[in-house]
Amino acid sequence: MAVIESGKVFVPNEAIEYAADGIVSKEIIHTQGGSVTLFSFDKGQRLSEHSAPFDAIVTVIDGEPEIIIDGMPHHPKAGEMLIMPANHPHAVNATTRFKMLLTMIRG
Repeated sequence: MAVIESGKVFVPNEAIEYAADGIVSKEIIHTQGGSVTLFSFDKGQRLSEHSAPFDAIVTVIDGEPEIIIDGMPHHPKAGEMLIMPANHPHAVNATTRFKMLLTMIRG
């Protein structure tokens, strides 16, 4: 697994590994203004429906998840992004294994 160092280039897809039957998270940045976290989901894993008080941007870096916002399914692919608006219910389903970068903006 790649080490993430400030001021150095890294490849997000190489900075986090998959875990059999699991979800792995690796926080890259955490400040009062927000956070950036890498996630990997093995096929079949999920985050149940919830909401957050802040907007969040999902950038898919490998695979293709199902992300449900307000009951509507979305299937972003690697290289695509999706904004999950604050205070709207959303869920994440790993219909295939995938990796994502989650950017949470507090404000």
